Amino acid sequence: MSLQNTNITSKNYRKLSIQVSLTGFSYCCFDTLNNIITSFKEVQFDTSNKTAKIEDLLRDAFKNNPELKSNYDDVMVIHTNNLSTFVPTALFDENYLGSYLQYTTKVFETDFFTFDQIPNYQMNAVYIPYVSINNFLIDNVGSFNYKHANTILVEKLLDNSRNNDDKKMIVNFNPGNFEIIVVQNQKLLLFNSFEYQTPEDFIYYILFTAEQLSMNPESFKLEFLGTITENDAFYQIAYKYIRHISFLDVTTLQEKNSFTAAQNQKHYILFQS
Repeated sequence: MSLQNTNITSKNYRKLSIQVSLTGFSYCCFDTLNNIITSFKEVQFDTSNKTAKIEDLLRDAFKNNPELKSNYDDVMVIHTNNLSTFVPTALFDENYLGSYLQYTTKVFETDFFTFDQIPNYQMNAVYIPYVSINNFLIDNVGSFNYKHANTILVEKLLDNSRNNDDKKMIVNFNPGNFEIIVVQNQKLLLFNSFEYQTPEDFIYYILFTAEQLSMNPESFKLEFLGTITENDAFYQIAYKYIRHISFLDVTTLQEKNSFTAAQNQKHYILFQS
């Protein structure tokens, strides 16, 4: 999806990606000639003031990070929320975007729906973007393309599952919610978002999902992405119930930047946008 203005500049081989949510954003700059990440930053919003509008929080952040206002050939905005779903192209009708989401999220007449095409896998990601954030960015970065975070995530995981006939579960873990993705040789068997409070909630959803797909906790592979670490209670409870757990291998991604494995797992989506 693309939002354009008419600002045409000469090429400087720099691309900016911004991953936005309601609690903050992270961004990185790519040198597109050498395909490497040259800088990266996370910005947390001060959400203590409940009346603060997202536009004002963004405005302050842009003042403090002049790099965001530099010239780029290409700007990608990634919307991160759990308001998305995947629809096979064969069943897809652009006129009914809201109806695809109504089973997984509460939708309102006033919501703006959009979709990302994923032609390699004959499906579309339908989602609700942050319209107010897009409007702010049109005024502040000019033209940009935007996608949903889960579009990038699922496409990359499917690419990586090529020639692997085993069902594999990937959990993308974030504060307050996580995604479960199950892939098998470039087929998406399941995608779902869950909200959690406790480690018990977390393991319940994982085991329930595994049971639905006839995946045996003694044999299937579970791989983690996101903010989970070996020391926390969520990892520990998964370790207790599931025999084969590990972190998703990000070594190829690390070749393009100077960040740790943990940072590449946490920012897997942003760094590949």
